[in-house]
Parts: sequence; structure tokens; C-alpha cells
Amino acid sequence: MGPETAEENQKLIENTFAELAQTCPEGLSYAAFRLGDGVTFVHVGVMPEGINPLMESAAFQEFQRAFGERAASGPIASDAVLVGSYGFVR
Repeated sequence: MGPETAEENQKLIENTFAELAQTCPEGLSYAAFRLGDGVTFVHVGVMPEGINPLMESAAFQEFQRAFGERAASGPIASDAVLVGSYGFVR
């Protein structure tokens, strides 16, 4: 992924957050970070068991469309167990 596609990714992610602010899906905590290299993004989502409210988001679906053409490699998804947080996850 180069800087030009990173800008496009950021815009698509921002559109997702704008939609989430309007739809307020229950039980979803979601954050996206752009790393210091300017081209790598990290997404962190906490959602209800067995339900992914992001899949109902038109803006998130648009972000995922043609993702492989914008990214150097596919996303790496993994489950995690929250050890602790402060002011980050409800």
C-alpha cells in the first residue's frame, strides 16, 4: 500500500465512523489507528458475542470493497481477550 491508497483508506474509514455516529449500533466499540509509517492501519473492535454490527454498515462495506487492490497484504484478523483498559473500551 502506498501513500495514495492510504489516503483513500483513511477517507473510507472516516466515512465508516461518520455512519456509526448516526446509527449508534448497540454494543459496538471500534477504533482505527494509522501508524507512524503513514500506510499501516490497525482496527480494534469489541462487539457483542456472535454479532458484528460493522457488517450492517454500508460505509464499512464500501471500505471492504476492493480492499485487496488498496492493500499490500490482506487484513490479519484475530480474537483477543481484554486484559485491561482505561477510558478506551466501555
